[in-house]
Amino acid sequence: PGSGVIGSAIGMTTLVSNPLYENSGLLVPPYIVVGKNDTLDADACVQRLGLPLVVKPVASGSSVGISIVKSKDLLKEAVDKAFEQDSMVLIEVHIDGIELTGGVIGNDQLEALPIIEIIPSESFDFFDYEAKYTAGATNEICPARINDVMTQKAQEIAKTAHKALFCKGYSRTDVILKDQEMYVLETNTIPGMTATSLLPLAAGKAGIPFSQLLDRLIEMSIE
Repeated sequence: PGSGVIGSAIGMTTLVSNPLYENSGLLVPPYIVVGKNDTLDADACVQRLGLPLVVKPVASGSSVGISIVKSKDLLKEAVDKAFEQDSMVLIEVHIDGIELTGGVIGNDQLEALPIIEIIPSESFDFFDYEAKYTAGATNEICPARINDVMTQKAQEIAKTAHKALFCKGYSRTDVILKDQEMYVLETNTIPGMTATSLLPLAAGKAGIPFSQLLDRLIEMSIE
């Protein structure tokens, strides 16, 4: 079950997914793209986007190759690190806000699950690879500690992103909430499905136990 080749390929490639988000009326952090053969102008990047910056490969997963840059002098090092994963690198504004993630299940009729708030421990600058896969490294609160209006907005964003990227079955979209605005970071077209993963956590809060969630995903795949 889940998204096919098109949806998953789009979800893995920020260079494609960001314009699709924007065309659907969603906000993304301001960004520029740098190719491996391009000359990096750190001064121009900082002048245009400010600091801090997030540097990441255009196509990657699990936050591999991502850095947060707080000084112009460290930008090239972060870009080189990202180039180890891909030939194209995205440099975007770092939005300092509340990190949320919203799961969606469905094909044509979509159901948005309760929103999860992600709080990395103080040992981590952000929800990076180590924070994601180290037990106890993050605090995951479901439902998120946001009001009903923001909750509904996050759920609508998750459904809009699901449709924008041609997802099927299920997906989970990560957003940052700052000053009442939500910025889409990425959509996981095949999110983790262990009993302790985020999407099953949200489904459980919605009254859908893990075994029933799996049954529903199988049924949607048969559809």
